[in-house]
Amino acid sequence: MKLTIIGAGSAVFATEIMTDVLATPGLETGTFALVDIDQGRLELAHRMAEFLIGQSGRSWQVEASTNRREVLAGSDYVINTIEVAGRENVRHDYDIPMKYGVDQCIGDTIGPGGLFKALRTLPAWLAILRDVEELAPQALVMNYTNPMSLTVLAGVRASSLPIVGLCHSIQHTAEQLAKYLAMPLKELRWRAAGINHLAWFVELTDREGNDLYPRLFQRADEHPVIYEQDPVRFEMARHLGAFVTESSGHTSEYTAYFRKRPDLIKKYMRSGYRGQSGYYANNWPRWVKRSQQSLELTLAGVRRHKMKRGPEFASYIIEALETGTPVSVYVNVLNKGLIDNLPQDGVVEVACQVDGEGLRPVPFGKLPTQLAALDAQHMAFHDLTVTAVLEQNREAAVHALMVDPLTAAVLSLAEIRQLFDEMAAVQADYLPEFVRR
Repeated sequence: MKLTIIGAGSAVFATEIMTDVLATPGLETGTFALVDIDQGRLELAHRMAEFLIGQSGRSWQVEASTNRREVLAGSDYVINTIEVAGRENVRHDYDIPMKYGVDQCIGDTIGPGGLFKALRTLPAWLAILRDVEELAPQALVMNYTNPMSLTVLAGVRASSLPIVGLCHSIQHTAEQLAKYLAMPLKELRWRAAGINHLAWFVELTDREGNDLYPRLFQRADEHPVIYEQDPVRFEMARHLGAFVTESSGHTSEYTAYFRKRPDLIKKYMRSGYRGQSGYYANNWPRWVKRSQQSLELTLAGVRRHKMKRGPEFASYIIEALETGTPVSVYVNVLNKGLIDNLPQDGVVEVACQVDGEGLRPVPFGKLPTQLAALDAQHMAFHDLTVTAVLEQNREAAVHALMVDPLTAAVLSLAEIRQLFDEMAAVQADYLPEFVRR
């Protein structure tokens, strides 16, 4: 078995994936192929791979190259984790929209920040897929790069490869809900579906099928500390009928309700991932530096690394396909009858059964209308952005920003166009030509 990680210089995440694989039953031998355009970061990832293999006692090999074409051949699985010009532009993705009054917490999957990250990322992603089609046409491609929905949608529209997008928001939210309810996670049952970062726990029950939402709201009322951990998501659940799958900070960017006025920001936003303005932009450089230092300490023997399997879905999918061990995961895939009342040519997030026969996304049926309406707004944004890239249509990209719920709630159409033009000018060196014109 050969697993290629593109963007392996994101070494902490690559370490997590490799640890998961090396801790998976039945995956005793194989090859990790590591790819990154940054030679220094690639070398660090290579050293970590060799270290992890030594820790595991398994018979895996490592290849590494700054040229993916040198190592792609023979890949059974390709994991995409690329970051395109992140260091240079993460600041612009926050600061310029903020100047216009569009206040983002994370700003990497939706809104002005998400749009321009997509415009930087998708051309590189499509080039990767063309190489995989040529050199490893049998490979399953698993994407972890944000903006998730946009990346997967561009991939499935431009390539015949099997592509799934993987995120950890549903499993992490389930863990949080269990804590809020003061229940073991194993006692919870749920049905969740929607789009990435705006999927919904439409049903939340115990083993006996009892609805847990009344208990959840009661505990939030009785214990204000619970509400304070997730104010936006509790507000959404109370008014719309379902708990959403991403953090309060991210969720506040996906809607028009919480960040369009200073008084609303003061009322609902909290520190960190609970909604803090500029949280990602202000902390991203420090996080990168700290991650690098952590790996160096591990390699030096100062920090202990546990060979323990984590919650990311990639290793479980590989295990199911390679050994036949069945597993249920959540994936981002083309709709095609999975959620009845969302656009069929868009990407949705649903449960998926995996075994030795392959991946089978599970049809969900209909979302409650109010939830489908919120998701459909973003799917229009996804469609316009991907159309812009595939057809090299600058106006479609501008229209994408015009239909973004938060941006539209704050700015006029003329202001949105001005914001787009300013971001395009500042990031010109990292954008495709059709955006720069």
